[in-house]
Amino acid sequence: MKRIFLLSACLMQGALLCGTAQGIFEEALESNDTVAAHNGIFTLGGYSRASAWFGGDTYDYASLFGEFAMQGRISGNRVFLSSDIRFAEGLYFNHRETRVQVREAYAGIRWDRADIFLGNQIVTWGRTDGFNPVDNISPRNYFLLSTDPDDQLEGNFMLRARLRPATHTELEVVAIPFYKPSVYRYDLFEMDESVSFTGALLPGRTFRNGSVALRMTTELPSVGFSFSYFSGYDPFYGFDIDSYAFLPEPEIVYRPDFFRKHTPGFDMSLLAGPMILRLEAAYNITSGYSENIYIPNPELYLVAAAERSIGGVNAVFQYIGKHISDYTPIDPPAPPDMQDPADLLRWASQSVIYESELYNRRIFLQQEEFNHAVFLALSRSFLYEEVRAEVSAYYNITSEEYLVRPELKWSARDGMLISAGAQIMKGPDGSIYDMAGKVMGGFFAGIRMSF
Repeated sequence: MKRIFLLSACLMQGALLCGTAQGIFEEALESNDTVAAHNGIFTLGGYSRASAWFGGDTYDYASLFGEFAMQGRISGNRVFLSSDIRFAEGLYFNHRETRVQVREAYAGIRWDRADIFLGNQIVTWGRTDGFNPVDNISPRNYFLLSTDPDDQLEGNFMLRARLRPATHTELEVVAIPFYKPSVYRYDLFEMDESVSFTGALLPGRTFRNGSVALRMTTELPSVGFSFSYFSGYDPFYGFDIDSYAFLPEPEIVYRPDFFRKHTPGFDMSLLAGPMILRLEAAYNITSGYSENIYIPNPELYLVAAAERSIGGVNAVFQYIGKHISDYTPIDPPAPPDMQDPADLLRWASQSVIYESELYNRRIFLQQEEFNHAVFLALSRSFLYEEVRAEVSAYYNITSEEYLVRPELKWSARDGMLISAGAQIMKGPDGSIYDMAGKVMGGFFAGIRMSF
């Protein structure tokens, strides 16, 4: 039973641990949008690639696939259309599949001071690398293991408007009519035979269950900052106990369950001499957490970062911290009287609840009142920018778990990128990273040709 929440706990942290810079994806997307819209042109591009993730303890081949992507944009007379469609075939955790993914498909209108887009889109907010407290909009497929962490981002249907009331200020509004959760694959892990999972009951597709996000951004020459607010269902989620029984055989059935939250947030970046300082903070407000084990407590989530180039090496250091509001420790149930069947039943029932609540807390990094972690990313280019070496490392001071990810990228020729690396996850015996490393750890390699 100690492994039942491994994947979700690992990946809610793990997607943020691979050195993913969410802002880079957003900037690239919006930069291409701007060029296409103002030139009034049709652009068609894409890529073909092979990706391999192998050498883990549990799976020799976590993923081996070939993929072809078509990415097109049409603009003219202020009308804008964009699409990203991907076709892949290969082996995913020992299961062979063919996948067709409409990652993005949306249309919109641009004016001088406003843009409106409607359709399947990917929206990422935040200024810090990987860890983004204010990023609550787009879900992720945490089990799509590839050489590019941005592949895990999933599109969702939404209405997105951007207003520019002043030269340096933009107001963004996002409305999501129905909920789309992130993808966990807890079925990939070894579990006790008595544990099983039932399907999730998604929130009804009503106006009441929609989500809304607002962000006001100001960009000045040496400083940029944003105020944001999110209200809706969190793409991340916990697990509830659907049912359990002890006779004739022990049986515990879990189900994914979802929760709403309200999140005011703030982020900023400041140019301070040779350094770039970044700050991102959000307060997640939840209710019903005292009665439901799958709902996290309210929390303050903070990331502070400094970026600087030293001797040709670009270095990013981050502190990641959480303070859990209304925190109450949980204790294991009192030992039973082995001669009293009723007391044995009491102990067994309380143990199920205790273990389930404990792992939900680990999923959300709420096992202690304070959670402290640090992150370091180093990168440098060689051979006239053709080769780039990167390494990122995460260490959770509270749980003593860590992740290290080295990677080498080679721009062999125009449009061709070859990359290889490894991911190592470790922790104390029985910890989440100790178990997760057996599935998520390993080596990866890929080759991609863009056109």
